[in-house]
Amino acid sequence: MTIKIFVSLVVTTLFCGAFSTAHAHPLQPVKAALSSSQPKQPKWELFTPPDGMFSVLMPGRPKRSSQVQKTYMGEIELQIFVAQPPEQEVAYVVTSNKFPFSYAKMATPQKILNNAQKMALKTTQSRLISQRNIRSSNGHPGKEIKYINSGGKITTHRMFVAQERLYQVMAMTTSRQDKTLSTTIQGYLNSFQLILRP
Repeated sequence: MTIKIFVSLVVTTLFCGAFSTAHAHPLQPVKAALSSSQPKQPKWELFTPPDGMFSVLMPGRPKRSSQVQKTYMGEIELQIFVAQPPEQEVAYVVTSNKFPFSYAKMATPQKILNNAQKMALKTTQSRLISQRNIRSSNGHPGKEIKYINSGGKITTHRMFVAQERLYQVMAMTTSRQDKTLSTTIQGYLNSFQLILRP
């Protein structure tokens, strides 16, 4: 399965119920980690989408797209940002979506996160490697999961729930490059910051 197909498979699952938030870490240590002595590293830049809801370091300007998903809770618009450095079998993906007000009030953040995890594993036909509960720097609930599909593609995936939205930050790569790029992937995930509005 190519990275491109895998990205679209993951993206179609990620709208499933959750709110989110991100890990805020100082950018200087992250930039240092990302610019370490790893081969063929692209130039990493701080990216903020037009709505200003989050910021993240990306290897160049990501491609933006949107999809409207029909779900049991109504239509949901999914915003997708993807960056794929040349000469590397890796994709860096951020998605966000807002939930209908009634659903957001009904479901707990943990239930939403668990549901998103279940759908990600099911849709990509992957096996869970690890999972842990996390929190953003501003205290919002989140989850980190790592999984592998039958073709050997590994995804490290963080999701957060905040202000009636689900934010998902992922790095998808091959088993070989997962080891080579482990420091870069962690730096990318740690750079994601949710920008909350009053």
